[in-house]
Amino acid sequence: MSLAVVAVLPPVSPFGYAVPAAALVAYGTAIGVLIDLDHFLIARLKTGGWDAVRFCLSNPAAAVADQSRIFDRGDVGVLSRLLSHLVLIGLLVALLALASVPLAVLTAAVLYVHLLTDVAWDASRLDRQIEASADDEELVQALR
Repeated sequence: MSLAVVAVLPPVSPFGYAVPAAALVAYGTAIGVLIDLDHFLIARLKTGGWDAVRFCLSNPAAAVADQSRIFDRGDVGVLSRLLSHLVLIGLLVALLALASVPLAVLTAAVLYVHLLTDVAWDASRLDRQIEASADDEELVQALR
């Protein structure tokens, strides 16, 4: 995603000089990953502990290879995660726009795609859960 935006929009730093495309792609990739750190704060608020952070620090491979092991069911929640992303995206893009509109546009585009991907993933999982747990075809039809 970052590469596509960089190809269309040549961002400039707040200081007026061109930023190398590779740096912008690296920035877009980093911001797309780092937005998910809010999951740890949400889990902390819901559980009262930093267990997920401790787990990742003691099992760093799980953060990349098997993320399903990080949080227990209900530690984060779909709606709280998506709402947190929306708030963070809005604040970050608004603040960046004060310094560099092109960088704010790159950030907005990357995080918008991240958010759409999260919504699509959650909708897909919900569909599978409904179908797997419904014994009654009428219930499946009513929920669609």
